[in-house]
Formats: sequence, structure tokens, C-alpha cells
Amino acid sequence: MGKNKMNKTIGSLYVVATPIGNLKDITLRALETLKKVDIIFAEDTRVTQKLLNHYEIKKPVKSFHEHSKGNVYESIAEELKNGKNIALVTDAGTPGISDPGAKLICFIKSHPSLSSVIVSPIPGASAIITALSVSGLNADQFTFLGYPPHKKGRQTFFKNLKEIKVTPIVLYESPHRLQKTLKEIGEVFGMQKEVIVAKELTKIHEEVWQGSVKEAGSYFINAKGKGEFVIIIPHTTQTSEK
Repeated sequence: MGKNKMNKTIGSLYVVATPIGNLKDITLRALETLKKVDIIFAEDTRVTQKLLNHYEIKKPVKSFHEHSKGNVYESIAEELKNGKNIALVTDAGTPGISDPGAKLICFIKSHPSLSSVIVSPIPGASAIITALSVSGLNADQFTFLGYPPHKKGRQTFFKNLKEIKVTPIVLYESPHRLQKTLKEIGEVFGMQKEVIVAKELTKIHEEVWQGSVKEAGSYFINAKGKGEFVIIIPHTTQTSEK
């Protein structure tokens, strides 16, 4: 599986999408890939191990995340050069989307001895598309901005929202920063600005909520739960009422 025709000994990298909540939301191809690769590199090995245990897949799982050092990249390079096929997974969804997977792929593509490595996408669940699909909005075009900056550049990030012409705008946010982000959206568009907030997508407590920024702040005042929230801003017309 995955041997490059140009070099019989080089391995391949498979970028595998995993469930965003419900463990059944994984493709047959993803399961097949995870069963056949030699090593799995995961954002959080504990989360990935739960998925593998559920499907009775026994493979070595190693850590690759945002703070991985250069030696981790080099170890992956060595495994590929030794003919090992590798799967890259994130905690939920698709690696490379608001995730450090893009850094690894860039590293491999720019590495002089890895130019013949095949990088194959194994598509699957996406929180962005899942939320948009039930939003009731025309999503032929949209702007995805990932997570707002925590500190540096945060003020500029929100100030620039009203300049975006391609809508809806989609953001990710963690439970403990949700209130702060809703407040800053309200400062840009007004507190009566309508938003859609999706939480726990595909999980037991899944909810897609719609209302004003002000109402969202009250509704999600004690927002908890695992995973990110998806915030959708339908259009960028500023509302004067605060």
C-alpha cells in the first residue's frame, strides 16, 4: 500500500479525517487506511487511541502537535525514507484545517530527500461544512477564519470582520473564550446582529442555535462541553443598535 512507483522503498503520508464527535462518522476508506499504515501520528494520542480501540485497530500511535519540535519532523522523515506508510490524524476533523498538519505537509514537500513521497488525502467530517449544511444560509461562497487570535492581533482581527465581502463568515471558538468572542462580534456589528452558534456537532448534546449576539451571550453564559463552537455570521451589514 502506498509505495511510490518512482522509489520502491519510500513511504506515503495519508492525511486522514476522523469523526468530529460521533465515532460512526468515519469513512470506510479512513478505517481501511488506519488498518494498513505502519504508524499513526496524532494530535492527542489518547483521543486517537479511543477511536482505534472502538474499531479494534492496533497500530503504533505517536504524537505530532502544534508544539512538536524539529526532531519529530525529522523522525517522520526517517520513517518515510525507510518505507513506512504513515497516517496523520487530528483530534477531530481534517488535519491541516485550523491544525498544525499543514506544517508537516509543507516540511515533507520541501524536504530534498522526500520529493517523491505521495501525500494522499482521506476526506471525511468537517465541523465547518457540517454547521453550514444546517444553517439555512446560502453557502456557495463563505469566508472561514479559524480561531480568532488569543492576544496579538485580536483587536485587528475583529475590526476587519466588517470589511469582509464574501459571506457568511465562519469562526471556530473554544468554550472558555466564547463569551469574549461574542462580545467582540457585538462591538463590531451591534449586539442585535444575528449569529448562528453550533455546539457539540454530531454528539449527544448537539445544538445549532440562532439569535442575536446579545441573546447568544445570555444563552451560552455557562457554555461548557468538549470541542470547539462554530460561529456563523450570516452577513456583514452593521447594526446600529447596541
